[in-house]
Amino acid sequence: MFGNKKPVDDLSASSAGSNALNSLVYGTTVDGNVFCDTDIRVDGTINGNLYCKAKVILGANGRVMGEIQCVQAVIEGHVEGKLIVEDLLTLKEAAHVVADIQTGRLSVMAGAYFNAHCRMTNGEAVEESPKKTSVPAALKGLKAK
Repeated sequence: MFGNKKPVDDLSASSAGSNALNSLVYGTTVDGNVFCDTDIRVDGTINGNLYCKAKVILGANGRVMGEIQCVQAVIEGHVEGKLIVEDLLTLKEAAHVVADIQTGRLSVMAGAYFNAHCRMTNGEAVEESPKKTSVPAALKGLKAK
């Protein structure tokens, strides 16, 4: 009616733009890996890895026991494992981080618990996130019984 001749498939792709936000609420636990293309806020628990092509916000009640790979991250909760952040990693006052960190830029607020080996990338490429079908490195050498 108003000159919009876009096919239905094109409209669904544009609605998942940069304003989309995934959310894992308090009281929810995921055992396994999480992959997302848009921003995600985690107030629950992930026992596994989180691979995000955008921003990760880990709320004060959020926990990730594994690896986080993303473009930007704001951490208020608890992380144990590895953080690979392409651009800016911000650790808020309530953050509790025990991890190996690789990031372009780092901001640590007073009061954050930060026990980590940290590597600043200075614009270098960060490690690539695995494809959804890839086999974790720890499993590659194992043979099926």
